[in-house]
Amino acid sequence: MVEVSYTHVSIVADDLEESVEFYESVFGLERIPTPDFEERVQWFAVGDLQLHIVESDAEPPAFNHHALHLDDFEAVYRAVRDHGRAAVEPLPQIDRGFVDGEPPVYVVPSGAVQFYIRDPAGNMIEVNSPDADDLDDSVVRNVVERTDIAPPGPSEEPAPIYMDE
Repeated sequence: MVEVSYTHVSIVADDLEESVEFYESVFGLERIPTPDFEERVQWFAVGDLQLHIVESDAEPPAFNHHALHLDDFEAVYRAVRDHGRAAVEPLPQIDRGFVDGEPPVYVVPSGAVQFYIRDPAGNMIEVNSPDADDLDDSVVRNVVERTDIAPPGPSEEPAPIYMDE
């Protein structure tokens, strides 16, 4: 069997500087050495992997997304609320969206949480943290159960977002 793992994810940006500023200020990503391609591009370290942002006139896909794990969910939640170009993406299949102006954070049956946003170029990002019980409810005040996901049966494990669950 072949061992397969990701090395990077590439996304498009219509304004490279704006997208670079977004990923640096919201997620604290750090630039890494980037080849000098014909198109404008910036690479970032994301743990042991990389995010490549490529300036292009191409439209980002409407549904495809990349997901990021956070060790400080609340810091990024605040940064998204405070950033002028971050757009929260409520799930349309869930009845509850913003409550008292607060963006929704979704809990899946495994207990992990998800928060969906769009970067300035329109790329969707799923922001994850492994345990809803660890959230600071004074910061994250709109926690919503994912009612569109059937809970596992009595002898089934919940589908994990994190492979080490």
